Amino acid sequence: MISPESQQINNVVAEKKSKKDITSRGKMDMTFFGMVMLLLTVGLVMLFSASYAYAYYYYNGNSYKFITNQAMFAVLGVAIMIIISFIDYRWLKKFHLPWIVYGISVALLVVVLILPPMNADLGVKRWISFGSFNFQPSEIAKFAVILLFSYLIAQKKEKMKTFKEGILPFVILLGLVCVLLIKEPHLSATVLVFFIGAVLMIVGGIRLRWLALGGGVAVGGFILVVATGIVSYASDRINVWFNPWSDPQGDGFQTIQSIYAIGSGGLWGRGIGQSRQKYLWVPEPHNDFIFSIVCEELGLIGAVAILAAFCVLVWRGITIARRAPDRFGGLLAMGITFQVGLQAALNVLVVTDTIPNTGISLPFFSYGGTALLMLLAQMGVLLSISRQSSVKKRVESK
Repeated sequence: MISPESQQINNVVAEKKSKKDITSRGKMDMTFFGMVMLLLTVGLVMLFSASYAYAYYYYNGNSYKFITNQAMFAVLGVAIMIIISFIDYRWLKKFHLPWIVYGISVALLVVVLILPPMNADLGVKRWISFGSFNFQPSEIAKFAVILLFSYLIAQKKEKMKTFKEGILPFVILLGLVCVLLIKEPHLSATVLVFFIGAVLMIVGGIRLRWLALGGGVAVGGFILVVATGIVSYASDRINVWFNPWSDPQGDGFQTIQSIYAIGSGGLWGRGIGQSRQKYLWVPEPHNDFIFSIVCEELGLIGAVAILAAFCVLVWRGITIARRAPDRFGGLLAMGITFQVGLQAALNVLVVTDTIPNTGISLPFFSYGGTALLMLLAQMGVLLSISRQSSVKKRVESK
């Protein structure tokens, strides 16, 4: 028979062992990690192929201008992703971090409106410059909305069904960010942030009638923005979307050249590095319209393979969200996964002229150092959630 003292000692040892298991490092989702690395590698290859002619012409023969910068950010981003994957994601909801990140993002969105535009010809204020380093506050705003909404929704639970707790505060928080983004103007980021917030609210459990009302308000707001010219280029892009050949040398030029590139790729493509449209036909082929060069060089087969990789990434992201140890982790994983999936889908739809040009980049492929860093950091958060899920599963099985 075990004495009371021995039983007490055994309970203490068992408690310490349980805590050690909970904080131990579990296995990451290797399928998700593999898809991230695959898309990143293919993205770097295609970025170099799409950009070297443009870089050679505009940067004094330096064909490696874009790939060098992007590769450095990719290496740094992968290191950050792996480090974050070993950190328990639940630290993100401590020390009021969700509110701090949201406050910083709003402050940066205000600052970018005060500063003079980096490109006076375009008349848009989207970048903050520190010497040769430029970044878009909108990249931080996307994650800030995901983090804060996940944190608040996880706390409210059943209160999400009420207007006072489940609708009003989120509309105010989301509306503030969207208004600041429209003022830049940055319509694509506004659309992304709006849908990210809406999806998290739906997953969080709001009533369907509020969803219908919100959808109606969103459509009405979009029509108002276009009709009143708040975003001056929006109506022009819609007109060009209906008929790009109405202005073949102006607003329709990029779309037309993109369609030529996609069509000339055929089934198997011209081969990597063999694109013709990247030779100053497709404007800035390393940015938003890089997928047209992908289609031209890799053909339909290659393009479908890349889209399949994105689908696998989204599938594993949703799986990680479903297996998350807590509600906060599930919402966080769902928000990040939805952001990547929606952004990729919108980019492909724009490049193929299925929807109007929104100026949205393709994750892992389009040029942009800070965007790539933020993306890989968020992939690290998802890997962290997958690690903690495996730890929980291992503890429960004992």
